[in-house]
Amino acid sequence: MGFISFVGRVLFASLFLLSAYQEFIEFGNDGGPAAKTLKPKFNLFVKLVSKNTGLGVPHIDIKTVIAATMFLKGFGGLLFIVSSSFGAFLLVSI
Repeated sequence: MGFISFVGRVLFASLFLLSAYQEFIEFGNDGGPAAKTLKPKFNLFVKLVSKNTGLGVPHIDIKTVIAATMFLKGFGGLLFIVSSSFGAFLLVSI
């Protein structure tokens, strides 16, 4: 039963690891297609947060956000394979 559980964790984590690898390959100078898709949503989020809180939100480059999600997917996937609950938390937080 332990081997089947391990294979399941590897298969599930491979989705996140392959997604992070694809984003890394397509990253380029502008952040790739992920940045183009996320940029309008991120700008709307920043506008809503600054409007509702009345505080200025510091400028965060979209490439930094994409790089952070790549890291969380990769690191969380690897930790999930070794049966770490922290790895599962990282994958849920993406």
